[in-house]
Amino acid sequence: MALAALAAFVPAPVAPARAEPPAERSAPTVAAYFFIGGRYQRVEDKTVMVGQMFVQSRSPAKPTQALPIVMVHGVAQSGVNFLGTPDGRPGWVQYFVEQGFRVYVVDQVGRGRSGTNPEVYGPYTRLSARTLEETYTAQEVYDLFPQAKLHTQWPGGPGVQGNPAFDQFMASQVPYLANSQQTEELVTPALVALIDKIGPAILLTHGQGALFGWAVSDQRPDLVKAHVAVEPNGPPFFDVRFRGGKEFWERAGEGRARAYGITRTPLTFDPPVSAPDDLAVTQAKAPTAEGRIRCWLQAEPVRKLPNLARVPTVIVTAEASFRAPTDDCTAAFLAQAGAKPDSLRLAEAGIRGNGHMMMLETNSDQVAGAVAGWIKGRLR
Repeated sequence: MALAALAAFVPAPVAPARAEPPAERSAPTVAAYFFIGGRYQRVEDKTVMVGQMFVQSRSPAKPTQALPIVMVHGVAQSGVNFLGTPDGRPGWVQYFVEQGFRVYVVDQVGRGRSGTNPEVYGPYTRLSARTLEETYTAQEVYDLFPQAKLHTQWPGGPGVQGNPAFDQFMASQVPYLANSQQTEELVTPALVALIDKIGPAILLTHGQGALFGWAVSDQRPDLVKAHVAVEPNGPPFFDVRFRGGKEFWERAGEGRARAYGITRTPLTFDPPVSAPDDLAVTQAKAPTAEGRIRCWLQAEPVRKLPNLARVPTVIVTAEASFRAPTDDCTAAFLAQAGAKPDSLRLAEAGIRGNGHMMMLETNSDQVAGAVAGWIKGRLR
């Protein structure tokens, strides 16, 4: 696909959002929790519960925003990401509650407070400290992709072992299911059940969490009133590996990592898709800009995503993240399919130096303010 043709699918960035100042931190809140989506299952000589998802809620005593926000974490993480920062500051839950929103935070099924269950779910895996450093907290040290050296916002300097904020972050990591397909098959129904229970809501997903955000938006476009996809899992169809240097990336693996472009599980395409092979794939001859990858998109004839097109969406990208080279491809895939997401690149809004874990970094409130500005402006 020619560069000019690909550029037609890349949304123009949204105007810089005004950071919303937090209210008084003494404002009273109401906290609760519940589980959703569980069922009983016999495992050898025991009856256990499987498929349940932990949901933590926080609300202002008097909410001023009509729609709640559901926060969905990414790979190897838990809802703890949104509760506070590793250097002890209030997290995004507190920020959005102070903006008048009711907030729900989940732990993915089979993980964290939702409970691990290898007997039912199968093998688990974990991320190493080195992987976290390379991609999340100290990319400036490893310099594996062009934007890495711009990272400045991890608390206390580069997030490496021995940095107290990194040590806290490392301590928060949890085992997660090794089977990514199974993860989507487990989490999406529970998240749909949550949306059905609480009614119309805004989804705020991070990284891997976007896989479920796309699926829930597709299944409940009448209830998902907006989807804030913070650096969604991608790029479409294939994973990439970063290796530094001029040719800084390569495709990882032979098969499709996401059979349906942005998910491993089926989405509602028009014309309908009966199998992943119905989606023909082509790769752009050039990236949309320096320091980005060459995108994989649908080949002609392009199938549309009518349900996703009904949900206002923004893709939020940090300046120094490993998603900075790939997020344009996710936006282009959605735009090609008729969904037309907004693009909020933080650097273009004057918010510099962030990595993938922007909700934990020193300017986390500033990032949250940009997100809140988009939500309030888009849903006005």
